[in-house]
Amino acid sequence: MSQPELTLVRHGQTEWSMSGRHTGLTDVGLTDLGKRQAEALGGMLAGEKYDVVQSSPLSRAWLTMELAGFGGQASENSELVEWDYGEYEGVSTAEVRREIPEWTVWTHPISDGEALEDVGARADRVIDDFLDHQGRILLFGHGQFLRILAARWVGMAPSAGRRIALSTATVSTLGWERETRVIDSWNVACHLPSDDPLL
Repeated sequence: MSQPELTLVRHGQTEWSMSGRHTGLTDVGLTDLGKRQAEALGGMLAGEKYDVVQSSPLSRAWLTMELAGFGGQASENSELVEWDYGEYEGVSTAEVRREIPEWTVWTHPISDGEALEDVGARADRVIDDFLDHQGRILLFGHGQFLRILAARWVGMAPSAGRRIALSTATVSTLGWERETRVIDSWNVACHLPSDDPLL
């Protein structure tokens, strides 16, 4: 392989992801279902070989990586942490919209947090670190950041991430069509048995 391929894994379910609360740097753990999802992600990735495995240090991503079976190979990358939502941390969009109609993190300033452009710059640094790498890279991270990373991979503004939905416990792949960077696959969900008691 002459060009890098990035496989992106969003962590399993947390209490805050389930309730729609903005979860940035708060270290919220996985639910029991989230742990089962992480194990199922490992089944999806079983047999695949990666030259580099990195994870956000936040426990919901790190534990997902470990339960997926890559704990012996992974290193920590603080650039992969989620967007710092500042005063909106732990608050849902519906709650904010009671005071600010039509508010979204994509369109409004983030007080005491991280500007969208700064998250985009972090994504650019992650991409730049791997552009000269000829191999397969596996990254465990967070919803909004990985959406922005995908947007930047294909040359779109960070704000374009709002148009690329990403669920918990999913696998996505960023690759190439000849010399053009493309999204090869996106938001492929893990599958738990239909009789799983947590479903």
